Parts: sequence; C-alpha cells; structure tokens
Amino acid sequence: MKYALFTDGGARGNPGPAAAGVVLKDAKGNIVTELGMYLGTCTNNEAEYRALVYGLETAKRHGVSDISCFLDSELVVRQLNGQYKVKDANLRGFYTKVKELGLGFSSISYTHIFRSKNREADTVVNQVLDAENNE
Repeated sequence: MKYALFTDGGARGNPGPAAAGVVLKDAKGNIVTELGMYLGTCTNNEAEYRALVYGLETAKRHGVSDISCFLDSELVVRQLNGQYKVKDANLRGFYTKVKELGLGFSSISYTHIFRSKNREADTVVNQVLDAENNE
C-alpha cells in the first residue's frame, strides 16, 4: 500500500524561528498521523529538508515501505530528483540524510506541489510557530 507524505518547513524570517509540519496519509487518503516540531532558528530551505527528514522517520516508525513525498519546495524536490546540485554546505547534510532514509523504503518519490495542495502540512507549521510565539 503506497502512502503519501506531505511535509512543509517554514521560517518566519530567513533565517528565523522555524517549524516542520508532517501529514502522513494512507492509500485511501486517510490521515495516519499529523505532527509538528519547532526547529529553532534556521532558513526556509533548512526547515523544508528537516520537515522531510522528520516525515520519513515518522513513516518508518509506522512501518511504511512504499511512499510518495509531496513538498511545496521546488528547490528541495529538484535537488532530490537530481535536477539541481546541492551547493549549500548546510543543505548537503540534510540532502544526504534524506537519501539515506530513502534507502529504507521499497519505493520512494519526491513531487513538487503548489502550496494550495499542501495546506494541511502548512497549517501544522503555522500552529507550531504561533504556539512557540505565545510562550
């Protein structure tokens, strides 16, 4: 059964306070889990990668073997699909971690989607940042 992983990372400022949002869905589109994590201060691109790492680790804990990953970061998707080189040293480490995690799945794909199609993960990011801001 192929699962869908929707991830989003966002920073308020670049760099700035950042969070990750993860929504894992089963083949029927049912939400298996929805998680958010405060990341501290980082860039938008770092947050996007960290959200994907968090999402892939979460999928593994749920026993997922076949996964399609959906992100609204065109840069991250193009880097993971080999269309862009990873020039930034900080991003290279996250890229390597994602690729290593990907080896643990029978099948994995990375697809760019518009932010409007990634609302659930984006909402989680904003909830985490709003909660962190109110503390």
